[in-house]
Order: sequence, then structure tokens, then C-alpha cells
Amino acid sequence: MKRKHRRLMFVLFALVGLGAATALVLTALEENIVFFHSPTDVAEKDLPAGRTIRVGGLVVEQSIQKQADGVTVAFQITDMAHTLPIVYTGILPDLFREGQGIVAEGELRADGVFAAREVLAKHDETYMPPEVADALKKSGHWKETDGTGAEQ
Repeated sequence: MKRKHRRLMFVLFALVGLGAATALVLTALEENIVFFHSPTDVAEKDLPAGRTIRVGGLVVEQSIQKQADGVTVAFQITDMAHTLPIVYTGILPDLFREGQGIVAEGELRADGVFAAREVLAKHDETYMPPEVADALKKSGHWKETDGTGAEQ
């Protein structure tokens, strides 16, 4: 075999190996991707129970209910079109409150309740998680602010 042919075979084997490695990495990452959904997405799409997803929206006024065990909290979030009940066991962020934008990560149960493993709240007066802001904009309930927190 000539030197030129050996070099060509080496390049071909390297490309095949690189392609196989890329396919393996993408397959492994597919299982770890966490998608964001609004309450409307959850209501309209047939999302599989048990798969890890993120949901976000505003905490519905007067929906927060602390359970008897002292660490489990049930509440609802909304994107102004649909609401989604959430159950969370753990310590909520200090900034968690009614009317607040939140993002929760967990699984949708078969009964339609979202079992959250993690709850994230916004960190200042004007911040809104981008996913929540996009969902509110899509539903037509987004209110622009002038940077001081006052609505325009």
C-alpha cells in the first residue's frame, strides 16, 4: 500500500471515529436535556409523566398552602391563560411569594400535578426569568417596565 493510500485510510478512519463519538455524545446528552414549558404548554401538549422538565409562571394569589408536615408546600402558577398546580417539599427561596415569577424543575405526575424538586425565584424587583417573560409575552399578559419597576 502506498503512503498516499495509508494517509487516506487514516483520515477516513479518523472521520468515522469522530462521527461515532459525536453520535454517542448526542445520544447521552438527549437524556439530560431539560425543556422549559409554560402552564399553557403543559395543558395543551401531551407531556409524558415522569420526565424532568421546567415550568415557569407567576405564583397565583392565595394559592400557597403549607401542608401539615411543615416542609411541603402546594401552590399554583399561571401564565394568565392556564394554571398548573405544583407540590414542593423543601425550603422555598426567600423571595418566593404570591405574584412572583418562578421557575420549578421536576416531573409532571399522572394526576396532572407538577412535583417540583427545585424552585427558583427572581432575584430583584425587575428581573423575570427569560422563559417566564417569553411565556407571558406569548399569552399577551406581559407588562413592560421603565427599569424602576413602574409599569409604562
